[in-house]
Amino acid sequence: MDLIEGSPIWTPQPRPPRDSELDRFIEYIKERRDIALTEYIELWNYSVTQIEEFWDMCWRYFKIIGDRPSELSGSDAPMALENRKLVLTNHKMPGFRFFPESRINFAENAFRSFQDPACIVAVSETRPGNRIMPASELWSQVSRVASGLREIGVSKGDRVVGYLPNIEEALIAFLASASVGAIWSCCAPDFGPSSVVDRFSQIEPKVLFAIDGYIYSGKKQDRRTVVEEVVSKIPSLEAVVLVDYVGDSNATTIPSRLRREWGEFGKEGQPLTFERVEFSEPLWILYSSGTTGLPKAIVHSHGGITLELIKEMSLQQDLRPGSRFFWFTTTGWMMWNFLVGGLLVGSDIVVFDGSPGHPDLNRLWKLAEETGITDFGTSAPYIVNCTKAGIELKNLDLSRLKLVGSTGAPLSLQGFEWLHSQLDPRVQIVSASGGTDVCTAFLVSSPLSITYAGKLSARALGTAVESFSPKGKARFGQVGELVITKPMPSMPVFLWGDSDGSRLRSSYFAGFPGVWSHGDWIRIDSDGTSVIYGRSDSTLNRGGVRMGTSEFYRVLDTFDEVRDSLIVDTSGLGKEGEIIAFLVMKAGAKLDRELLGRLNGKVRQELSPRHIPNRWVSVPEIPRTLNGKKLEIPVRRILLGEPLEKAVSLGAVGNPEALEWIAGFAKTIDDLGG
Repeated sequence: MDLIEGSPIWTPQPRPPRDSELDRFIEYIKERRDIALTEYIELWNYSVTQIEEFWDMCWRYFKIIGDRPSELSGSDAPMALENRKLVLTNHKMPGFRFFPESRINFAENAFRSFQDPACIVAVSETRPGNRIMPASELWSQVSRVASGLREIGVSKGDRVVGYLPNIEEALIAFLASASVGAIWSCCAPDFGPSSVVDRFSQIEPKVLFAIDGYIYSGKKQDRRTVVEEVVSKIPSLEAVVLVDYVGDSNATTIPSRLRREWGEFGKEGQPLTFERVEFSEPLWILYSSGTTGLPKAIVHSHGGITLELIKEMSLQQDLRPGSRFFWFTTTGWMMWNFLVGGLLVGSDIVVFDGSPGHPDLNRLWKLAEETGITDFGTSAPYIVNCTKAGIELKNLDLSRLKLVGSTGAPLSLQGFEWLHSQLDPRVQIVSASGGTDVCTAFLVSSPLSITYAGKLSARALGTAVESFSPKGKARFGQVGELVITKPMPSMPVFLWGDSDGSRLRSSYFAGFPGVWSHGDWIRIDSDGTSVIYGRSDSTLNRGGVRMGTSEFYRVLDTFDEVRDSLIVDTSGLGKEGEIIAFLVMKAGAKLDRELLGRLNGKVRQELSPRHIPNRWVSVPEIPRTLNGKKLEIPVRRILLGEPLEKAVSLGAVGNPEALEWIAGFAKTIDDLGG
């Protein structure tokens, strides 16, 4: 079956028998406001036009734990006009605050729905077997570690950081940190020392949790020297808590005055208490990719994240007690924080530390079978690789699977088609898009929304996503700049070290004053579905015709011979350069004349003759960030003559040798424009 963009591949059940949390939320609003909301797009319109009422309804409906002003704690009658500022101070961006007089704690809300016998399912290459941690054990472990933090003197506003993989200790350390009101931040252990120091030195942490090493693709990775270097370069540290992950933690040179052991940190049997903080107080710090200069340290709040992720998990994904939620991620990607959000609605979460391709690309799908995953998330490149590897899912028992999600890049039609052919037709296929900056997805699915091949199903509730023309006008059916026109709770409360807010404004509000610009090209159709066309700052422009790089990738993904690709346009203001396509060939395949003919023909047919690349170049690898994103903009800078060390921070690159290859290639070619 050859799908085309817009082919319906999943349709919601009628109600009854459909019984989703979103249906119940709609009934809740109807009973209290006498508003008939039968279609998802009607609810979305309500959520972005009655923004204060919508978020207050979410607080009430989900019974969020916290302290609110008496004016917001009374009846369910329509909100008095004078009370709206108790939900949202104003609509000015930046400069707004949600629930300015309310107090909350993320960890307290995470624990409110936990149920035994399961809560966390942990799987890794380093530790044998699948480990199940009941909610009661998680509670006792978090209380122990929280007591250890208090003994050191950690309190509200202090920074606690992790150099940890996606294991249960990372989750415990985070929840313990949140419970005492401290601010959490984490780097995955594949980050090199300079990348870790670039991030953590900005925020001056008091405590570091770290591992000694890990196993990936069957190979042991020793991280002791990295930890030692990081500790030596961050003088603010008062304690380093070592997790003996591979059995090597004893052989380190960390000073004894700092060193603590995970198993001995804190006291057993201590009560677990929660420090409720003002709604906008920091919860965690995430980082931009940091491909040039120091990474942006993006600060999200206890209240904003709690409210946004409860809404996202429950209303968009229909997670609930009894669900088992998984997303393949490392702790260095915002999807780890998103995955943790499953705990807010009582879902079990599955944490996995290892290679998705070891021993083969079936690994994650077998994980879904072994652990009974109901909601399975991964990246679009992983799905494309499964397609090209000929992975078969029909021999696996995926009977509990309800939803498969994809993010990190637009999911190609080929990816949609492969999933549609491999999975039970009742499984919802979701292509989602969001970002580290807001730590959520703002283009999503819902239990009421049809899934169309090649498209994102819906705009998230409470998120005023629009497509803007260059003149700042919203439009449908045309490609424009992806913007958010009204405040949302999980927007950054500030960037660390940005005392006057100038970096925040220049990062998100320079393009259209008072409107959040996300940096993507998007087409939104009249039914609320959308298509992402790639980054607006790496667009391919030929004769005034702009095209997103993701459109190229959709075409190239259809070639079995091509394992990976990267597209760059070296054009600049008033000067047309070259479009260069870098290809990683599949084993045994060659970039010969016959394949070049088919590649050019496909681009001509599917895109346009003017966008046929000037060069097709076979490369060993595509350079990517540590989080797996293609380095389009740094590659462009290198091709235009910028020195490698200025074009990118190599500590943020997952495979620096790939960029070195590009830099060598750039020296062999003539002027490319710019």
